Amino acid sequence: MEAPIFELKDLHVSTEETEILKGVDLVVNAGEIHALMGPNGSGKTTLASTLLGHPGYRVTSGSIFFKGEDITEWSTDARGKAGIFLAFQYPEAIGGVSVVQFLRQAMSARKGIDVSALEVRFSMLDWMARLGMDPSFAERYLNEGFSGGEKKRNEVLQLAMLEPDFAILDETDSGLDIDALRVVSRGINEVRSIRPDLSVLLITHYQRILDEIKPDRVHVLIDGKIAESGTIELVEKLEKEGYDGWKL
Repeated sequence: MEAPIFELKDLHVSTEETEILKGVDLVVNAGEIHALMGPNGSGKTTLASTLLGHPGYRVTSGSIFFKGEDITEWSTDARGKAGIFLAFQYPEAIGGVSVVQFLRQAMSARKGIDVSALEVRFSMLDWMARLGMDPSFAERYLNEGFSGGEKKRNEVLQLAMLEPDFAILDETDSGLDIDALRVVSRGINEVRSIRPDLSVLLITHYQRILDEIKPDRVHVLIDGKIAESGTIELVEKLEKEGYDGWKL
C-alpha cells in the first residue's frame, strides 16, 4: 500500500514556553485537497510554518512524514527541494531580485541542476499567459510594489513552475476582492489540471475560496487540535453556526 503524500502524527509544537499545537493528526493522500479552517489564534499559521521547518517553532513531540519518510528534523531548504511548497499569507518583498531571477534560482535548487535562463523564461511566459499576467511582470522586483492580487498570483506562478508534490496555501485568499480571488483560484485549478497528483493543504477563514477550489476533506482546528473533520458540508455548518460549538 502506497504511503500518504503527507502525514502528521500527534504533532505538538511550541514557541518559546507556549504550546500552540497540542496533538495534530492529519493524513493527505496524493491528489487530495484538504481545507483547514479555524478562528484566529487556533494555530493555523503555526502549523503552516512548522510544516516548512520555520526555526521559530519547536516540535516537542510527534512526527511529520512526507512520502513515508520522517522529515521532522529536516531543514526548510531540504523540505523545499524535496517537493514541499508554502504560499505565504503575507509574501515578503525582495528588492533587487527580479521575479525571473528568483524563479531561476528556485527551480535550479528544486531540480538540483543549473536551469538555463531561456528555459525559465519560456516556461514563465507560458504560465503567465495561463494566469492572465502581463509578461513585463517578470522583470519587476519580487513582490516590491505588488498589489495583494499580484502577490498571490506570483505565488501561484511559483507553485506552477516549481512543480512541488505537496503545497501548503496559507490564507491565499487573504486581502483579495472577488475578482482577484477568482483569478487566483482558477490559476490553482489550472495547475492541478496539469498535475492531478499535486496534494494541497488550503488554510482559510472563508467559504468563498472553497466554492472555487473544491476540497476533498475539511478540518476544523480549535485551540491547537483538530476538533472535527468532514466534507464540504462541514464548511456550510461553520457558515451558519460559527466556531462556538467546538470551543470549550
